[in-house]
Amino acid sequence: MSAPMPVTYTAEPKFDGVSISLRYENGVLVRAATRGDGATGEDVTANARTINTLPLHLRGTGWPSVLEVRGEVVIPKPAFGRLNKERLARGENIFANPRNAAAGSLRQLDSRITAQRPLSFFPWGLGEISSELAPCYSQIVEMLKAWGFPVTEYFRALHGVDECLAYYQTMTAQRNDLPFEVDGVVYKVDALAARDTLGF
Repeated sequence: MSAPMPVTYTAEPKFDGVSISLRYENGVLVRAATRGDGATGEDVTANARTINTLPLHLRGTGWPSVLEVRGEVVIPKPAFGRLNKERLARGENIFANPRNAAAGSLRQLDSRITAQRPLSFFPWGLGEISSELAPCYSQIVEMLKAWGFPVTEYFRALHGVDECLAYYQTMTAQRNDLPFEVDGVVYKVDALAARDTLGF
């Protein structure tokens, strides 16, 4: 009997930020919301529109008429340090960590304040879509890149448990030098049909 083929996984850092969901209709961003309680979130569309790395209009072609992209809003560590220095210079309270700064920035009532904050966005999954995109998540990631989303450079497709372990060890060694705060690594089975079989 031949040995089974190793399972393909995807791996990426678990960013320590604020999860949001972006809804695109016909390639245009129409709504952004925080995760909230998992069912109902807070509408942050006006503030999300100020994030430079978040596409307001999708590039290229082939996107479905409805596309919900889920991801993380974060503040890079160097930018966070500069933000707190500026706040100290103005006599304002400093943020405890980049996650709190990102959350506070997204919930600002005045989007002009949000626009001054060094926010970045990275996608990590999909919600509602009007048509299927590809059989594997790694292929979807390539589509997201083509449509203008800033996929993390640390995203990998891995084959088998040994490669997953090696990725973890590499990320652990690099953790302090990463440009963003992370609180782990996320592994997912790449084949979407297998995910449906396995359950969530």
